Amino acid sequence: MQDSPGLRRRGLLAAASGIGALALVGCGGGPDGQDDRGSGDGDGKPRRGGRLRAAFAGGGASETLDPHLANLFADVARAKALFDKLADYGDDLSARPRLATGWEPNAGLDRWKVTLREAEFHDGKAVTAEDVLFSYRRIADPGKAFRAKASLEPIDLAASRAVDGRTVEFVLKRPTAEFPNVLAAFGAYIVPDGTSDADFDGKPVGSGPFRFVSFAPGRSAVFRRNDAYWDGAPYLDELEFVVANEESARVNALLGGQVEYAHELNPTTARAHEGKGRIEIVRLRNSAMQAFAMKTDRAPFDDARVREAFFLIADRQELVDGALSGAGVVGNDLFGKGYEYYAGTLPQREQDLGRARSLLKAAGAEKLEVTLDTSAVAAGFTEAASIFRDQAAKAGVTVKVRMGSKDSYWADILDSGTLCCYRSGAMPIEAHISQRLLTDSTTNATKWHHKDFDALYRQAQATKDDKERAAVFARMQRRLYAEGGFLVWGFADWIIATAGNVKGVEDQAPANTLDWARFDKVWLA
Repeated sequence: MQDSPGLRRRGLLAAASGIGALALVGCGGGPDGQDDRGSGDGDGKPRRGGRLRAAFAGGGASETLDPHLANLFADVARAKALFDKLADYGDDLSARPRLATGWEPNAGLDRWKVTLREAEFHDGKAVTAEDVLFSYRRIADPGKAFRAKASLEPIDLAASRAVDGRTVEFVLKRPTAEFPNVLAAFGAYIVPDGTSDADFDGKPVGSGPFRFVSFAPGRSAVFRRNDAYWDGAPYLDELEFVVANEESARVNALLGGQVEYAHELNPTTARAHEGKGRIEIVRLRNSAMQAFAMKTDRAPFDDARVREAFFLIADRQELVDGALSGAGVVGNDLFGKGYEYYAGTLPQREQDLGRARSLLKAAGAEKLEVTLDTSAVAAGFTEAASIFRDQAAKAGVTVKVRMGSKDSYWADILDSGTLCCYRSGAMPIEAHISQRLLTDSTTNATKWHHKDFDALYRQAQATKDDKERAAVFARMQRRLYAEGGFLVWGFADWIIATAGNVKGVEDQAPANTLDWARFDKVWLA
């Protein structure tokens, strides 16, 4: 495997009053015991005990603990505390074994045997090959819209089988050189055979590092340490996720000692508190793609000339400086800067208002008016919308900024509107394509539906030679660069804040990878 320039990889409390109620629930406090992991005597060694409260933006009353429906960062953090996948993405975006101990293909790369480790669900039952097949078949249900469905598409689940209790033979529809990435796909969690939809919000059973205690959608979830966890019991006694959609509520709760971990701060807030001694700031560099998503199946963005004009309207550096306070780097209308397969040789787009006006005129859209959906759901969104509105005006385009609900923004913008603020955490480029850019992708926010593009993706997945496969991905990215629906203007640092006594938070893991929100490895000093 060749190293790429940056990364490499292989085959929301509901209201402020809710935050205040946290003081009655118990505090992070000191440990109630110790184990052989360390004495916790102030020398930096891990110690056991206490409850950590982590504040995330959430999805309101519609939240669920169904891991196959996990879309928001809060969903994923809760899911990875309760459940496991066969594999997950390491800091370098390579697929690393989790419930699987390894995988082996046949010579044709169309059959893969996956061996499971000895692990138990929270009810004491062993994790088996049948559980894996049940989970994947549930995700692939044509009547459902589970996030990992498109990623699992290469698997012929009817032909795949359990060789024995701890071995699964996956039969693929075509050779797939990077099948391990399928096992690490976002949302591809393993649940017990026979689990019903109702089980997830009643008393979900997983194999993860924490066990379910309680869940109040849009408010909080409480989990307790799983002492039988295969990867070692967590240091914490309990973990509580609290929903606080406003960044100010998360920060104030942290400063007030009501939570110990605040997910996602904007750069200005982080700079104001960094080095002041009250809280610790953790920066995950260039973790999040920042973009505007244009829906390519409806006017005005069904005209490629209009999309290109919008690419040329953007002053990316101004967006990074203004919306991210400089905490990031410019983008070039493609996902995954620095990742394997990234088309880094394409010319960096610069603002060209003259060319943009010419394209709009040719498209009959000289006095174009569009609505840009945004929300305070994510750091920098409202600032980016305002900056781009002013940039567009210089090209004769009137952009009306429409503020959306923080609780329902992501569901609202998936199918509605024409232009919206968008972001993404880290994932391999091929996973980004499979989940967002194929005809049947369930999170296809740009409505990029092209059968020939789907075919190129399948060709790339079936190509054994690394260089030839890279050439196919490069071809796909050239097309997206020319006429795609994502105006990728930057890549932002992901910023987390913790109380001073929180230790073990990984600072090298991009958002969405294995060690991000890895609360089983965190302790209270």
